[in-house]
Amino acid sequence: MSIRIGDVAPNFQAKTSIGDIDFYEFLGDSWGVLFSHPADYTPVCTTELGRTAALKGEFEKRNVKVLALSVDSAESHKGWISDINETQNTNVEFPIIADEDKKIADLYDMIHPNASETLTVRSLFIISPDKKIKLMLTYPASTGRNFTEVLRVIDSLQLTANYSVATPADWNDGDDVVVMNSIKTEDIPERFPKGHKVIKPYLRTTPQPNK
Repeated sequence: MSIRIGDVAPNFQAKTSIGDIDFYEFLGDSWGVLFSHPADYTPVCTTELGRTAALKGEFEKRNVKVLALSVDSAESHKGWISDINETQNTNVEFPIIADEDKKIADLYDMIHPNASETLTVRSLFIISPDKKIKLMLTYPASTGRNFTEVLRVIDSLQLTANYSVATPADWNDGDDVVVMNSIKTEDIPERFPKGHKVIKPYLRTTPQPNK
């Protein structure tokens, strides 16, 4: 199965480090981050899960629930979590899915034969409250994920879901944003009363509307 941005995120039931879950029920009305790991007790992933746990407050204030996935058992996950907490000086509370039969990995197209015939690649999905896939990132095993970028993208997705704007290159929360071309220039003052700049007819910027 091939999954793309804009698709409905497939639902699933799974055993996890915190017990059995239904994915949709777990997410409820929240945004979600689902990210996969090739196996337990892997060094780069240990740092990633620790970093995710350390950012718990940042995810919570954005109404985001986090789930990790590995092909090992829930019991193995619990031992790994102990190591993560010890080495990363944190407390992993989010669930780590046990995908021993690789059913969820197949559902989300996480196994890439040219990388490995059996192991999940290190994929990350951001899922909106309407259960749509909003972002997909795939990393090689040697490169740790940038969770500052994940939070930045969530800020952009949540902003652009509510306003007719887009975020430019290297945008961070609080920076100016781009007015969508569907809005006529003469209509910008009414829609965005904080002011705007016309750089080109197709490139208009305005202060971030929700700040």
